[in-house]
Amino acid sequence: MANISLVELRSLVDAALQRAGANPAMAASTAAALVLAEAQGIGSHGLSRVAQYATHLRNGRVNGEAQPRLGHAKGGAAVIDAGEGLAFPACAMAVAEGVARAREHGVAFVGVVRSHHAGVIVDHLRVAAQAGMVGLGFANSPAAMPAAGGRHAVFGTNPVAAVFPRRSGDALMIDLSLSEVARGKVMVAAKEGKPIPLGWALDRDGQPTTDAKVALEGSMLPIGAVSSTKGAMLALVVELLVTALIGANFGFEASSFFVDEGNRPGIGQAFVIVDPGALAGREHYLDRLEVLVREMLADEGVRLPGARREALRRRAEAEGVTVADAMLASLRAAAEA
Repeated sequence: MANISLVELRSLVDAALQRAGANPAMAASTAAALVLAEAQGIGSHGLSRVAQYATHLRNGRVNGEAQPRLGHAKGGAAVIDAGEGLAFPACAMAVAEGVARAREHGVAFVGVVRSHHAGVIVDHLRVAAQAGMVGLGFANSPAAMPAAGGRHAVFGTNPVAAVFPRRSGDALMIDLSLSEVARGKVMVAAKEGKPIPLGWALDRDGQPTTDAKVALEGSMLPIGAVSSTKGAMLALVVELLVTALIGANFGFEASSFFVDEGNRPGIGQAFVIVDPGALAGREHYLDRLEVLVREMLADEGVRLPGARREALRRRAEAEGVTVADAMLASLRAAAEA
């Protein structure tokens, strides 16, 4: 194990992605996002994704020359075309566009189409919080969960995120997938040869499994797996928001992220940005948020959403992060290849 600074990690990941075919802007924004995830202790969306993204670049599943561009727009609504590149530059453009349109119209809905895996969705919303805006984020992904009552995978794990800025102190940051756990955790378990708990996933025949590799070939269970109808319905809502509404592919039309070969997934992300000043008023919003926070913290043991990840991020910025020797060797080899 080695302790590495975030600056050095970003440099390594940036170089590895550029050597795999990403243009400088795409490599830089992706490296920043993956290292930020690692710094927050979210390894399933951090350095473990570098090899996957690099392979997709080399195999043509990602267009490394893509430049995001503004597509159709009207009032507070807009669509960003990711150009079949990695998602991060397009998502950054979408949130910036959303903040600008929310300032003018009070609320904005900006979608991203022809996209790829978008990492930790709430991290895209940090810019909105810094601008004093409330942000919501949604994404679909290659099919991994069945519809309610079904057996074959139709929806992705379809994460939902939200950020609520505060007058002082860290914003409330909420991020969850609509599967019982994020599929990236199963990916990490498969790589490490470790079992997964019952209740996370099914095999390709629809039977419960603890084998992570078998689970990747099967399907994930929706959140609230004991009675998964609610989770499946929420996944349906997200699927429609980021596909039929904005023009992205359904999850079942996209090849899995966990295979080297396949199509360009063309999935979608969507961001809703709200200016509190357009509704009850900024000061009223900030006052009422603190009333709720105080009430939550009245019970011992309550931790505000995002508090742990922000504490880890600050420590990582000061002290670096610990990286396994094999991972570090792989990153250096990819950066120098």
